[in-house]
Amino acid sequence: MKKAYLFVLGGSSTLLLSIFLFFIVPRVQMGALERAAISAQSPYTETEARGRLAYIEYGCVYCHTQQVRDPSVGADKAFGWGRASIPSDYIYDRPHLLGTSRTGPDLSNIGSRQPSREWLHLHFFNPRLLVAWSIMPPFPFLYAEVASETSPDGRAIAIPGTDHRWIVPSEKAEDLVAYLQSLKRDRDPIPRETKHE
Repeated sequence: MKKAYLFVLGGSSTLLLSIFLFFIVPRVQMGALERAAISAQSPYTETEARGRLAYIEYGCVYCHTQQVRDPSVGADKAFGWGRASIPSDYIYDRPHLLGTSRTGPDLSNIGSRQPSREWLHLHFFNPRLLVAWSIMPPFPFLYAEVASETSPDGRAIAIPGTDHRWIVPSEKAEDLVAYLQSLKRDRDPIPRETKHE
């Protein structure tokens, strides 16, 4: 009987400690963050929202994360990926796209680190045009490749290292690039008392 009492006491203590550590403590910590600051993020435009869907459709989330780790647990800051992510960075993300592995670089702040529309399009068309060692798959089906001495379209981008070859992005490619350009999660959160609504 004495052993059963110890077993019940030990089991109950373990359960209560688990509830405290995994539910109550994080809730208190999150509440403090929410009270202290409001995200500096803006809602997605219609174009960016469509680009976000393309990001999911093409499986970008399987090779890229969107969460910069705290300097105490990773070298993300040393890589120049921006400040550590905070919960309010994902206020408009349903579902969140934190990623499952980091085969490619973190994209939380790609809009700040690489804001060039042309670079992003060329990278999607053929990543090895710009980064020789890239293992990212190309997405040429998002573009029409055109031979012309002058730009065939106002959106056309010259392919480097070719004579008079251009790519013309599809609407889906433009949406995807707009989404990536919107990822600027390096801005500091806005203190709640200074937020203007």
